[in-house]
Amino acid sequence: MAQSITLDHALRLVQDGDHIVAGMAASEGRAFFERLHEILSDERHVSIDNCLPLKAYPFMVDDAYVDQITVNSWFFSGDLRKAFKHGNIHYIPNHLHLAGSKRIQHISPDIYVGNATPPDKHGYVSLSLGNVYEKAMIKAAKTVILEVNPNLPRTFGDVEVHVDDIDYLVDVDYPVPELPDLAPNEKDEKIGALIADYIHDGDTIQLGIGGIPNAVANALHEKKDLGVHTEMLTTGFMKLYQAGAITNTKKTLHPGKMVAAFALGTQELYAFLDNNPGISILNGAYVNDPFVIAQNDNQVSINTTLQVDLAGQCASESIGSTQFSGTGGQSDTATGAQKALGGRSFIALYSTAMVKGADGTRVETSKIVPTLLPGAFVTLSRNDVDHVVTEYGVAELRGTSLSERTKRLIAIAHPKFRDDLTREAKKMGYIR
Repeated sequence: MAQSITLDHALRLVQDGDHIVAGMAASEGRAFFERLHEILSDERHVSIDNCLPLKAYPFMVDDAYVDQITVNSWFFSGDLRKAFKHGNIHYIPNHLHLAGSKRIQHISPDIYVGNATPPDKHGYVSLSLGNVYEKAMIKAAKTVILEVNPNLPRTFGDVEVHVDDIDYLVDVDYPVPELPDLAPNEKDEKIGALIADYIHDGDTIQLGIGGIPNAVANALHEKKDLGVHTEMLTTGFMKLYQAGAITNTKKTLHPGKMVAAFALGTQELYAFLDNNPGISILNGAYVNDPFVIAQNDNQVSINTTLQVDLAGQCASESIGSTQFSGTGGQSDTATGAQKALGGRSFIALYSTAMVKGADGTRVETSKIVPTLLPGAFVTLSRNDVDHVVTEYGVAELRGTSLSERTKRLIAIAHPKFRDDLTREAKKMGYIR
């Protein structure tokens, strides 16, 4: 039976050398991590695994703690990117559906810290906004600490944990972290409309995070009987459901249910999730397994990238050798969708970016390039890319030769860079 303790007590449980795992995104134990730095000292060192942390915790961003704490992350946030220069922030390469299991095989957690709803009358809490790896870590950890927050929505699926399987509960009362529902810009809307033309009534969709996925969602409001099987459930899905575009009735896997591994969005989304039996938050090892995704006929995967080379390689998580975000579920969902009967995968990006030059001025550069920046990490291989989309069109690359895909990618690059790309492609022997 879980013991109710104070936050001070929870912090005192941390010992020198402990390996602590945090819940992902809005599932992290925010009160615990806000004060973790208070127990750090020259005689105590701990390591933390996290994924898309949503706050700039002092232990994470203050270089005063670099000798006391090591942070390993499956997916960088903006705060982790800024703190990377301190030298104690490290990235864990992963496909998201295997992130938890592979990490446990390498190092078992001493402490897991996440959050949950208050126990119900049967003694079950709901992990609420995610089970990407949370239940696996709860099972593996020597000590489990859950912050009980009455503001969390109670969700269903594979998120129920009995208090007998929890060591300590800490009562908290803070607002659930939100992801603002950003309004798409003109480029987003162009890309969203192009992708929407490829989505049919009855398709099952997956969307990522950011302005382009939001624009895709906005462009789908007139579709009918869409289904949802997605890594991340966003406010855009809620709006599509409310507009009548999502019914989940045509799904071949979990019909009638929106399936996701975690949710992140606005308070309106959280109110929509609360006690909603039409939402299933399931284990990320299952939801993102490409062979599971493939069981959804007409599955469509929509993700974004930072840079694409003329062979079709997508660098979606780094700028050169500098880690920017993470692989996340991009490879999982892109390959899974293409295995599905009638499935399709889309990788979207703006045709250009403004990059700071050597003299400090910002210069417009093409995001479709002859070769990726030196040291760039390939998130989606050229073998696995399907459709690439910019505001200038859609390049259908499935089954194409290197010469064919080169020409198609140049055709959707910004017009001012197409001649340069053609010259470089000829030098490399990609085209005659």
